[in-house]
Amino acid sequence: MRTVAEFRVQYLQHLDAQGNTTGELPAFAADSDELLKMYAAMLRARTFDTKAINLQRTGKLGTYAPCLGQEATHVGVGAAMRPEDCLAIVYREIGTLFWRGVRMTDVLLYWGGDERGNDFGGAAHDFAWCVPIATQTLHAAGAAMAFKIRKEPRCALAYIGDGGTSEGSFYEAINLAGAKQLPVVFMVVNNKWAISVPIEEQTAAQTLAQKAIAAGIPGIQVDGNDVIAVRAGVEQALAKARSGGGPTVIEAMSYRLSDHTTADDASRYRSEAEVAAAWEIEPMARLRKLLIARGALDEAREQAFKTEFAREVEAAVQEYLATPKQATDAMFDFLYANPPPYLEAQKAMARRYAGTGRPSH
Repeated sequence: MRTVAEFRVQYLQHLDAQGNTTGELPAFAADSDELLKMYAAMLRARTFDTKAINLQRTGKLGTYAPCLGQEATHVGVGAAMRPEDCLAIVYREIGTLFWRGVRMTDVLLYWGGDERGNDFGGAAHDFAWCVPIATQTLHAAGAAMAFKIRKEPRCALAYIGDGGTSEGSFYEAINLAGAKQLPVVFMVVNNKWAISVPIEEQTAAQTLAQKAIAAGIPGIQVDGNDVIAVRAGVEQALAKARSGGGPTVIEAMSYRLSDHTTADDASRYRSEAEVAAAWEIEPMARLRKLLIARGALDEAREQAFKTEFAREVEAAVQEYLATPKQATDAMFDFLYANPPPYLEAQKAMARRYAGTGRPSH
Protein backbone atom coordinates (compact mmCIF):
# COMPACT_ATOMS: atom_id res chain seq x y z
CA MET A 1 0.00 0.00 0.00
CA ARG A 2 1.01 3.61 -0.49
CA THR A 3 0.23 6.63 1.64
CA VAL A 4 -2.24 8.97 -0.04
CA ALA A 5 -2.47 11.62 2.67
CA GLU A 6 -0.83 12.61 5.94
CA PHE A 7 -1.84 15.18 8.52
CA ARG A 8 -0.34 16.96 11.49
CA VAL A 9 -1.89 18.72 14.48
CA GLN A 10 0.26 21.58 15.74
CA TYR A 11 0.30 22.82 19.34
CA LEU A 12 0.58 26.47 20.32
CA GLN A 13 1.84 27.76 23.68
CA HIS A 14 3.43 31.09 24.61
CA LEU A 15 3.28 31.00 28.41
CA ASP A 16 4.04 27.89 30.42
CA ALA A 17 2.62 26.91 33.80
CA GLN A 18 5.37 28.78 35.64
CA GLY A 19 4.64 32.03 33.82
CA ASN A 20 7.72 31.75 31.59
CA THR A 21 7.49 32.68 27.92
CA THR A 22 8.13 29.92 25.40
CA GLY A 23 9.62 31.49 22.31
CA GLU A 24 8.79 34.73 20.56
CA LEU A 25 5.58 36.39 21.72
CA PRO A 26 2.93 37.82 19.37
CA ALA A 27 2.98 41.59 18.97
CA PHE A 28 0.07 42.31 21.33
CA ALA A 29 1.81 40.45 24.17
CA ALA A 30 4.69 42.93 24.15
CA ASP A 31 2.23 45.50 25.53
CA SER A 32 1.98 44.90 29.29
CA ASP A 33 -1.06 47.17 29.51
CA GLU A 34 -2.88 44.94 27.04
CA LEU A 35 -2.00 41.83 29.04
CA LEU A 36 -3.09 43.58 32.23
CA LYS A 37 -6.44 44.36 30.59
CA MET A 38 -6.84 40.68 29.76
CA TYR A 39 -5.85 39.64 33.27
CA ALA A 40 -8.39 42.06 34.74
CA ALA A 41 -11.08 40.64 32.45
CA MET A 42 -10.29 37.14 33.69
CA LEU A 43 -10.43 38.30 37.30
CA ARG A 44 -13.72 40.09 36.64
CA ALA A 45 -15.23 36.90 35.22
CA ARG A 46 -14.00 34.85 38.19
CA THR A 47 -15.42 37.38 40.65
CA PHE A 48 -18.82 37.21 38.96
CA ASP A 49 -18.63 33.42 38.76
CA THR A 50 -18.08 33.08 42.52
CA LYS A 51 -21.03 35.35 43.30
CA ALA A 52 -23.33 33.57 40.86
CA ILE A 53 -22.64 30.23 42.55
CA ASN A 54 -23.41 31.78 45.93
CA LEU A 55 -26.68 33.18 44.60
CA GLN A 56 -27.69 29.75 43.34
CA ARG A 57 -26.83 28.12 46.66
CA THR A 58 -29.07 30.59 48.48
CA GLY A 59 -32.01 30.12 46.13
CA LYS A 60 -31.67 33.44 44.30
CA LEU A 61 -30.52 32.02 40.95
CA GLY A 62 -31.37 28.94 38.94
CA THR A 63 -28.96 26.22 37.85
CA TYR A 64 -25.72 27.90 36.79
CA ALA A 65 -22.69 26.68 34.80
CA PRO A 66 -19.42 27.84 36.46
CA CYS A 67 -16.37 28.76 34.41
CA LEU A 68 -13.64 28.46 37.05
CA GLY A 69 -10.34 27.59 35.37
CA GLN A 70 -11.53 28.36 31.85
CA GLU A 71 -11.22 32.14 31.91
CA ALA A 72 -8.32 32.21 29.44
CA THR A 73 -10.40 30.49 26.77
CA HIS A 74 -13.09 33.14 27.25
CA VAL A 75 -10.99 36.28 27.37
CA GLY A 76 -8.54 35.16 24.68
CA VAL A 77 -11.41 34.64 22.26
CA GLY A 78 -13.11 37.90 23.19
CA ALA A 79 -9.91 39.87 22.68
CA ALA A 80 -9.33 38.28 19.27
CA MET A 81 -12.78 38.93 17.82
CA ARG A 82 -13.93 42.13 16.15
CA PRO A 83 -17.15 43.79 17.30
CA GLU A 84 -18.87 43.03 13.99
CA ASP A 85 -18.06 39.31 14.20
CA CYS A 86 -20.75 36.90 15.39
CA LEU A 87 -20.43 34.74 18.49
CA ALA A 88 -22.35 31.51 19.15
CA ILE A 89 -21.85 30.51 22.78
CA VAL A 90 -22.81 27.46 24.80
CA TYR A 91 -23.70 28.17 28.45
CA ARG A 92 -20.43 28.96 30.20
CA GLU A 93 -18.61 31.70 28.29
CA ILE A 94 -19.29 34.73 30.50
CA GLY A 95 -15.78 36.14 30.03
CA THR A 96 -16.34 36.45 26.29
CA LEU A 97 -19.76 38.00 26.75
CA PHE A 98 -18.44 40.56 29.22
CA TRP A 99 -15.57 41.46 26.88
CA ARG A 100 -18.12 42.02 24.11
CA GLY A 101 -20.22 44.34 26.25
CA VAL A 102 -22.92 42.13 27.75
CA ARG A 103 -24.11 43.38 31.16
CA MET A 104 -23.74 41.25 34.27
CA THR A 105 -27.39 41.92 35.10
CA ASP A 106 -28.48 40.34 31.82
CA VAL A 107 -26.50 37.19 32.59
CA LEU A 108 -28.10 36.99 36.03
CA LEU A 109 -31.56 37.51 34.55
CA TYR A 110 -31.07 34.62 32.14
CA TRP A 111 -29.89 32.19 34.81
CA GLY A 112 -32.67 33.46 37.04
CA GLY A 113 -35.19 32.19 34.51
CA ASP A 114 -35.92 35.50 32.81
CA GLU A 115 -35.53 35.26 29.04
CA ARG A 116 -35.13 39.04 28.82
CA GLY A 117 -31.54 38.33 29.81
CA ASN A 118 -31.01 37.03 26.28
CA ASP A 119 -31.89 40.43 24.83
CA PHE A 120 -28.49 41.75 25.77
CA GLY A 121 -26.64 44.84 24.66
CA GLY A 122 -23.07 44.97 23.47
CA ALA A 123 -22.81 42.80 20.38
CA ALA A 124 -26.56 42.43 19.92
CA HIS A 125 -26.01 40.39 16.74
CA ASP A 126 -24.41 37.56 18.76
CA PHE A 127 -26.47 34.45 19.43
CA ALA A 128 -28.17 33.85 22.76
CA TRP A 129 -27.26 31.15 25.30
CA CYS A 130 -27.48 27.64 23.86
CA VAL A 131 -28.15 24.78 26.26
CA PRO A 132 -28.78 22.07 23.58
CA ILE A 133 -25.43 20.43 22.92
CA ALA A 134 -23.59 21.36 19.68
CA THR A 135 -26.49 23.06 17.89
CA GLN A 136 -24.72 26.41 18.25
CA THR A 137 -22.07 25.20 15.78
CA LEU A 138 -24.78 25.00 13.11
CA HIS A 139 -25.91 28.53 13.99
CA ALA A 140 -22.37 29.81 13.50
CA ALA A 141 -21.97 27.96 10.20
CA GLY A 142 -25.25 29.46 8.99
CA ALA A 143 -24.18 32.97 9.97
CA ALA A 144 -20.85 32.45 8.20
CA MET A 145 -22.69 31.30 5.09
CA ALA A 146 -24.68 34.55 5.15
CA PHE A 147 -21.50 36.60 5.55
CA LYS A 148 -19.96 34.88 2.54
CA ILE A 149 -23.05 35.32 0.37
CA ARG A 150 -23.22 39.01 1.28
CA LYS A 151 -19.47 39.41 0.79
CA GLU A 152 -19.16 40.92 4.27
CA PRO A 153 -15.70 40.84 5.92
CA ARG A 154 -17.09 39.24 9.05
CA CYS A 155 -16.52 35.92 10.80
CA ALA A 156 -18.52 33.66 13.07
CA LEU A 157 -17.10 31.78 16.03
CA ALA A 158 -18.76 28.92 17.86
CA TYR A 159 -17.78 27.47 21.20
CA ILE A 160 -18.23 23.78 21.89
CA GLY A 161 -17.12 21.47 24.69
CA ASP A 162 -15.18 18.24 24.36
CA GLY A 163 -18.33 16.16 24.81
CA GLY A 164 -20.13 18.24 22.21
CA THR A 165 -17.70 17.11 19.52
CA SER A 166 -19.32 13.66 19.75
CA GLU A 167 -22.62 15.10 18.54
CA GLY A 168 -23.79 14.90 14.96
CA SER A 169 -24.46 18.63 14.81
CA PHE A 170 -20.74 19.32 15.22
CA TYR A 171 -19.80 17.08 12.30
CA GLU A 172 -22.54 18.57 10.12
CA ALA A 173 -21.35 22.09 10.92
CA ILE A 174 -17.68 21.48 10.18
CA ASN A 175 -18.55 19.54 7.04
CA LEU A 176 -20.62 22.45 5.70
CA ALA A 177 -17.90 24.91 6.72
CA GLY A 178 -15.25 22.90 4.90
CA ALA A 179 -17.30 22.24 1.78
CA LYS A 180 -18.23 25.90 1.40
CA GLN A 181 -15.00 27.36 2.83
CA LEU A 182 -16.96 29.46 5.31
CA PRO A 183 -15.48 32.24 7.47
CA VAL A 184 -16.01 30.46 10.78
CA VAL A 185 -13.90 29.23 13.70
CA PHE A 186 -14.92 26.35 15.94
CA MET A 187 -13.47 26.75 19.43
CA VAL A 188 -13.39 23.41 21.23
CA VAL A 189 -12.81 23.89 24.96
CA ASN A 190 -11.43 20.56 26.11
CA ASN A 191 -11.93 20.72 29.87
CA LYS A 192 -11.42 16.95 30.17
CA TRP A 193 -14.94 16.12 31.38
CA ALA A 194 -18.35 15.95 29.65
CA ILE A 195 -20.25 16.22 32.93
CA SER A 196 -19.12 12.92 34.55
CA VAL A 197 -17.69 11.29 31.40
CA PRO A 198 -13.91 11.65 30.95
CA ILE A 199 -12.46 12.49 27.57
CA GLU A 200 -10.96 9.00 27.31
CA GLU A 201 -14.46 7.51 27.19
CA GLN A 202 -15.75 10.14 24.74
CA THR A 203 -13.53 9.36 21.79
CA ALA A 204 -10.66 7.19 20.59
CA ALA A 205 -9.17 10.17 18.75
CA GLN A 206 -5.75 11.22 19.98
CA THR A 207 -6.85 14.87 19.76
CA LEU A 208 -10.15 16.63 19.19
CA ALA A 209 -8.46 19.00 16.75
CA GLN A 210 -7.92 16.13 14.32
CA LYS A 211 -11.67 15.76 13.87
CA ALA A 212 -11.38 18.76 11.55
CA ILE A 213 -9.35 16.68 9.10
CA ALA A 214 -12.38 14.64 8.04
CA ALA A 215 -14.07 17.91 7.02
CA GLY A 216 -11.07 19.02 4.98
CA ILE A 217 -10.18 21.91 7.26
CA PRO A 218 -7.19 22.53 9.54
CA GLY A 219 -7.27 21.73 13.24
CA ILE A 220 -4.81 22.97 15.85
CA GLN A 221 -4.34 22.66 19.59
CA VAL A 222 -3.58 25.58 21.90
CA ASP A 223 -2.77 25.70 25.58
CA GLY A 224 -6.17 26.78 26.87
CA ASN A 225 -4.66 27.95 30.16
CA ASP A 226 -2.40 30.38 28.26
CA VAL A 227 -4.49 33.42 27.35
CA ILE A 228 -1.75 34.68 25.03
CA ALA A 229 -1.80 31.45 23.01
CA VAL A 230 -5.59 31.41 22.89
CA ARG A 231 -5.77 34.96 21.58
CA ALA A 232 -2.94 34.42 19.10
CA GLY A 233 -4.43 31.19 17.75
CA VAL A 234 -7.91 32.67 17.38
CA GLU A 235 -6.58 35.88 15.80
CA GLN A 236 -4.70 33.85 13.19
CA ALA A 237 -7.74 31.69 12.45
CA LEU A 238 -10.05 34.70 12.15
CA ALA A 239 -7.61 36.55 9.91
CA LYS A 240 -7.42 33.52 7.63
CA ALA A 241 -11.20 33.18 7.54
CA ARG A 242 -11.70 36.90 6.92
CA SER A 243 -9.38 36.82 3.92
CA GLY A 244 -11.18 33.89 2.31
CA GLY A 245 -8.99 31.12 3.71
CA GLY A 246 -11.86 29.17 5.21
CA PRO A 247 -12.61 27.65 8.61
CA THR A 248 -10.45 26.32 11.45
CA VAL A 249 -11.05 24.05 14.42
CA ILE A 250 -9.11 25.06 17.55
CA GLU A 251 -8.87 22.70 20.50
CA ALA A 252 -8.05 24.59 23.70
CA MET A 253 -6.60 22.30 26.37
CA SER A 254 -8.02 23.43 29.69
CA TYR A 255 -9.62 22.00 32.84
CA ARG A 256 -12.91 22.49 34.63
CA LEU A 257 -11.91 23.29 38.20
CA SER A 258 -15.50 23.40 39.45
CA ASP A 259 -18.63 21.31 39.04
CA HIS A 260 -20.17 21.03 35.56
CA THR A 261 -23.14 23.03 36.85
CA THR A 262 -24.51 23.79 40.29
CA ALA A 263 -26.67 20.67 39.83
CA ASP A 264 -23.50 18.54 39.65
CA ASP A 265 -21.13 17.12 42.28
CA ALA A 266 -17.79 16.54 40.56
CA SER A 267 -16.28 14.98 43.70
CA ARG A 268 -18.27 11.84 42.88
CA TYR A 269 -16.26 11.14 39.74
CA ARG A 270 -12.97 13.10 40.03
CA SER A 271 -10.13 12.56 42.45
CA GLU A 272 -8.84 15.31 44.73
CA ALA A 273 -5.34 14.71 43.37
CA GLU A 274 -6.47 15.34 39.78
CA VAL A 275 -8.12 18.63 40.69
CA ALA A 276 -5.16 19.72 42.83
CA ALA A 277 -2.81 19.09 39.90
CA ALA A 278 -5.04 21.17 37.64
CA TRP A 279 -4.92 24.08 40.09
CA GLU A 280 -1.13 24.14 39.64
CA ILE A 281 -1.48 25.04 35.96
CA GLU A 282 -4.60 27.26 36.05
CA PRO A 283 -4.61 30.28 33.73
CA MET A 284 -4.67 33.28 36.04
CA ALA A 285 -1.68 32.26 38.15
CA ARG A 286 0.68 32.02 35.18
CA LEU A 287 -0.33 35.38 33.68
CA ARG A 288 -0.06 36.97 37.13
CA LYS A 289 3.55 35.75 37.38
CA LEU A 290 4.43 37.29 34.02
CA LEU A 291 2.83 40.62 34.88
CA ILE A 292 4.55 40.77 38.27
CA ALA A 293 7.88 40.00 36.62
CA ARG A 294 7.30 42.88 34.20
CA GLY A 295 6.36 45.24 37.02
CA ALA A 296 2.85 45.71 35.62
CA LEU A 297 1.04 44.14 38.57
CA ASP A 298 1.51 44.14 42.33
CA GLU A 299 -0.59 43.21 45.34
CA ALA A 300 -2.07 46.70 45.74
CA ARG A 301 -3.20 46.90 42.12
CA GLU A 302 -4.69 43.44 42.22
CA GLN A 303 -6.58 44.25 45.39
CA ALA A 304 -7.90 47.40 43.73
CA PHE A 305 -9.20 45.27 40.86
CA LYS A 306 -10.87 42.87 43.29
CA THR A 307 -12.56 45.71 45.16
CA GLU A 308 -13.77 47.32 41.93
CA PHE A 309 -15.16 44.08 40.52
CA ALA A 310 -16.82 43.08 43.80
CA ARG A 311 -18.67 46.41 43.80
CA GLU A 312 -19.65 45.99 40.15
CA VAL A 313 -20.96 42.49 40.73
CA GLU A 314 -22.90 43.54 43.83
CA ALA A 315 -24.52 46.41 41.91
CA ALA A 316 -25.55 43.97 39.17
CA VAL A 317 -26.98 41.59 41.76
CA GLN A 318 -29.05 44.32 43.35
CA GLU A 319 -30.38 45.39 39.94
CA TYR A 320 -31.23 41.78 39.12
CA LEU A 321 -33.03 41.20 42.41
CA ALA A 322 -34.96 44.46 42.03
CA THR A 323 -36.15 43.65 38.49
CA PRO A 324 -39.87 42.83 38.49
CA LYS A 325 -40.47 39.24 37.46
CA GLN A 326 -41.86 38.51 34.03
CA ALA A 327 -45.48 37.47 33.75
CA THR A 328 -45.93 33.83 32.79
CA ASP A 329 -47.58 35.05 29.57
CA ALA A 330 -44.06 35.78 28.26
CA MET A 331 -43.52 32.06 27.72
CA PHE A 332 -46.33 32.02 25.16
CA ASP A 333 -46.64 35.48 23.66
CA PHE A 334 -43.76 35.28 21.21
CA LEU A 335 -44.25 31.83 19.70
CA TYR A 336 -47.16 32.34 17.28
CA ALA A 337 -48.98 35.29 15.76
CA ASN A 338 -52.18 33.28 16.25
CA PRO A 339 -51.63 30.82 19.11
CA PRO A 340 -53.35 27.43 18.82
CA PRO A 341 -56.05 26.62 21.41
CA TYR A 342 -53.86 24.20 23.39
CA LEU A 343 -51.30 26.96 24.03
CA GLU A 344 -54.02 29.32 25.17
CA ALA A 345 -55.10 26.64 27.64
CA GLN A 346 -51.52 26.25 28.86
CA LYS A 347 -51.22 30.04 29.25
CA ALA A 348 -54.31 30.07 31.44
CA MET A 349 -52.97 27.21 33.52
CA ALA A 350 -49.63 28.97 33.98
CA ARG A 351 -51.43 32.08 35.18
CA ARG A 352 -53.28 30.07 37.80
CA TYR A 353 -50.08 28.48 39.04
CA ALA A 354 -48.44 31.91 39.17
CA GLY A 355 -51.24 33.07 41.42
CA THR A 356 -52.53 35.83 39.19
CA GLY A 357 -56.05 34.49 39.04
CA ARG A 358 -56.57 36.20 35.71
CA PRO A 359 -58.74 34.41 33.15
CA SER A 360 -57.36 33.43 29.79
CA HIS A 361 -58.05 35.75 26.84
